[in-house]
Amino acid sequence: MLPIRTPRPALAAVALAVSLTACTAQAASGPAGAQAPAGAADPVKVTVAKKEAGSPVTVTASGGTLTAVKVVDADGGTLKGRTGAGGTSWVSDRKAAPGTSYTVDVTSRTADGKESTARSSFSTPEPGKVNKVTLAPGKNTTVGIAQPLSIVFDLPVTRKADVEKQLKVTTSNGTEGSWGWVKDYSGRDRVDWRPREYWKPGTKVILEADLDGTDSGGGWFVRDYRTGFTIGAAQIVKVDLDSHRLTVQRDGRTVRTIPVSGGTPGGDKRSWRGTAVLMAKEGTINMNSETVGLGDAYNKDVDYSMRLTWSGMYAHAAPWNAAYFGKANHSSGCIGMSNENAASFYASVNVGDPFEIKGRETKGTVAEGNGYGAWNLSWSAWKAKSALA
Repeated sequence: MLPIRTPRPALAAVALAVSLTACTAQAASGPAGAQAPAGAADPVKVTVAKKEAGSPVTVTASGGTLTAVKVVDADGGTLKGRTGAGGTSWVSDRKAAPGTSYTVDVTSRTADGKESTARSSFSTPEPGKVNKVTLAPGKNTTVGIAQPLSIVFDLPVTRKADVEKQLKVTTSNGTEGSWGWVKDYSGRDRVDWRPREYWKPGTKVILEADLDGTDSGGGWFVRDYRTGFTIGAAQIVKVDLDSHRLTVQRDGRTVRTIPVSGGTPGGDKRSWRGTAVLMAKEGTINMNSETVGLGDAYNKDVDYSMRLTWSGMYAHAAPWNAAYFGKANHSSGCIGMSNENAASFYASVNVGDPFEIKGRETKGTVAEGNGYGAWNLSWSAWKAKSALA
């Protein structure tokens, strides 16, 4: 999805050390060299604290209080903040991305009520590396009840807690869930937000990733991200590789049973077990056994292909295997069915639907990063994968 750019927050550059001394109103308006009238309060000393990249801006007042602080970036975006108790300090709510110029306007008041203003401008240095993300599911989509919210990072994330603190998930019904860090099948860092149980149909989900100005350890984020999606029908696909049957349950009722053939017992052609999540409906694709480490066993176009793992397990039409549907497992790891059944099944399932797969002759449980395997962990084990646990 395309990232949504939000105004960059402010941050004093590493080299910045600005101390702004505000004059009293009389001294500011009088002739050069004029002295403040006898009995006038000493001027308020306003300081914009020197901070490193990724820290909030701090403004303090000595000898008076702050009445207004405004921080604006070069694009006109305003950085919000809050004044502390007593009115002598102000801290920005957000960090800033590097490579941005800012102006700080401060209004202060002395003990006898005299106000004055001061301005400071500064720039943050350009980032050495910029980290970007890929979000799933897509914005404004409707997905199945097992679909996690997933963020894959272009560059390594070694400061996982700092990143996770900037991620906010809001649901329309207060769904309980947790972030968990996994290694994506691509080798990149990934963090998924999974509910405790399958989503309730109709739930609306919003992600606010306020990452602009956050250091991931492998690179800086220079923008925020937003996405939102809705949960569709309560549909579960149960695959029993021992009985060679696929069953579709909708709202707790069995609505369909399809004879299938899974991965051949023994060796690398076995299917995975556990809960896999339908990642994509890819239609007709070329499947080449050499891409999944099975030599030159096959190279063919396959219809109604539904991806279940990154490692290459699909549900799809497999007319060449018709003799085994409902009788034996004789595929190269995928869940095959007739063209007719595949066509109607393909039309009825949704991205995000869970496939709960069981069978004695399987090669293991779907891993968290091999597609969306988070459901194969207990709730306590999943929560423990949060960097903030």
